[in-house]
This record gives sequence, C-alpha cells and structure tokens, in this order.
Amino acid sequence: MGNEKSGILLAISSYLIWGILPVYWKSIDNVPSAEILVSRVVWAFISTLLLILLLKNGRYLFEDIKKLWKSQLNFWLLFLASVLISGNWFLYIWAVNNGYLVQTSLGYYINPLISVLLGVFFLKEKLSNAQKVAFILATIGVFILTFSYGQFPWLSFVLAISFAVYGLLKKQIKLDALRGLTIETFFITPLALSYYVWLFLDNQAVFLHSDVKTDTLLIFTGVATALPLVLFAKGAQRIPLYMVGFLQFIAPTMMLFLGVIIYKESFGQVDLISFIFIWIGLILFTYSKVIEMVKMKKAAI
Repeated sequence: MGNEKSGILLAISSYLIWGILPVYWKSIDNVPSAEILVSRVVWAFISTLLLILLLKNGRYLFEDIKKLWKSQLNFWLLFLASVLISGNWFLYIWAVNNGYLVQTSLGYYINPLISVLLGVFFLKEKLSNAQKVAFILATIGVFILTFSYGQFPWLSFVLAISFAVYGLLKKQIKLDALRGLTIETFFITPLALSYYVWLFLDNQAVFLHSDVKTDTLLIFTGVATALPLVLFAKGAQRIPLYMVGFLQFIAPTMMLFLGVIIYKESFGQVDLISFIFIWIGLILFTYSKVIEMVKMKKAAI
C-alpha cells in the first residue's frame, strides 16, 4: 500500500509539473520557439547524462546503446520516436507562446483516445461498448469545435497524434525512462548543436546575448524536460494502469485553466459544450477501464 501511495504522489507530481510548464515557456517567450526547442534538446541530454553518471549507471547506458545497435529495428524506431517527440515539443512550445493554450489542452485530452485507437489498429486490442460510446461522445465534441472554429483543430490533433505515435513506438522498446530519454536526445543533439552554431554565426542567438534570467531559464529547460518524465516513470511502475489513465487528465485541465483564467484566451459557450462532450467521453472511458481492471484483479484472485 505504501508503495502505491508513493507511486500516486510521484505520478501526481509529474502531471502538476507538466500542467504548470506553460508558465515556464511563457517566461521565455522573447526567445524564438526553435531556439527554445534546441536548448531543451541539448540541455536535456546534458542533464540526463550527468544524472546517469552521478548515479554510476554509465555502464547500463552503454549496454542499452549496444543492444539497440544490435537490433536495428529498435534502433530506428527509437530514432523515429526522438524525431516525433522533438516535433511535438516544438509545436507545443510554439502553441503556448502564441496564445493557443486551450487548443494545446484539447490535444492532450484527445491523446489517450488516439492512443487507444492505435492500440486497436496496431496491437489488436479490443474496445468495450462503453469505450466505443466514449469515442463517439469525444468525436461529437471535436466536430462541434471544428464547426465553431470554421476549421479543423489541426494543432490539437497534430499534438495528440504525434505524442500517441511516440508512445506506441516507445511501447515496442523496453528501456529505462532516464536512459531512454538520454539516448533520444542524443539522436537530436548533433542537429540541435548545428542549428545553435548557425544561430551564433548569424547573430540570431538569444542565449548569451540576453539577460542572465533568460540564459538561466534556457539552461534549465533540460531539467524541466527530464524531471517530470523521471517522476512519471517511477510513479507509473508502482500504480495500476487505470490510475495512470485517470491522473493524466491533471495536466491538460491545468493548461485549460491557465489558458482561460490566467491568459484570457477565448473560451465561449460553444467551446464549453464541446469540452463537456469530450469530458463525459473521457470520464466514461476512464470508468470503463477502472471496471475492467477491477474485474481482472478479481479473476486473478
């Protein structure tokens, strides 16, 4: 029981950090999104590598790289995953700093539903009747939003799909979260460093050409990236899957609150109706997963 409680606290901590991160990105909105991304990649690689070395796990990291290289499929799947998550990070940062926090939150509400669809198509998982109804309700909400916007909410769907496909790819590769993130960022770091060199040569870099606060915040983008992921990985190992599914709505709910209440983004009656359909769908979906897990536990006993 104590192990599960600590797992819940760790998972909640990770989602609270993810939920408040838009404030962090907005505090450096004087920096172009592309530079924030390359800073995030480079400093995430440096910070995770240093942590691995401090924990004296360098040998395990080297073994992971050797195993990946032997299995070329896993190596390139992880490379593709690193490209996808980098694109997701860029779009997320750009959206937050350009006044699309509500659409961003919608993307992360839709994400678990996309993940389940991918599971159905690629992993041959089956949906219960309740889960099918949940999809229909969420789809109605998205259609209402699309009609009210006058255009498809592409931003939300690109965020949701890229993160869901990233999760699907990662599911195929068994790696420690910290070491996995180190390898993922390592793949992109040469490209990120090359872009940074170009920014400096072209006198466009904000890093080291602004104030100390901006430089410090750019350096700590690595910690802001790695810390919640490590907390989540540790927490998820100790709690049931349905609990992970329930807790994951903390972050997009916080993003929605920040967007509407703090940053005064547009959120009218039609938006509210759309989100109500999506929330009901997600509640029904989560409830069905809870019942499913309880039945499985009883059957195991």
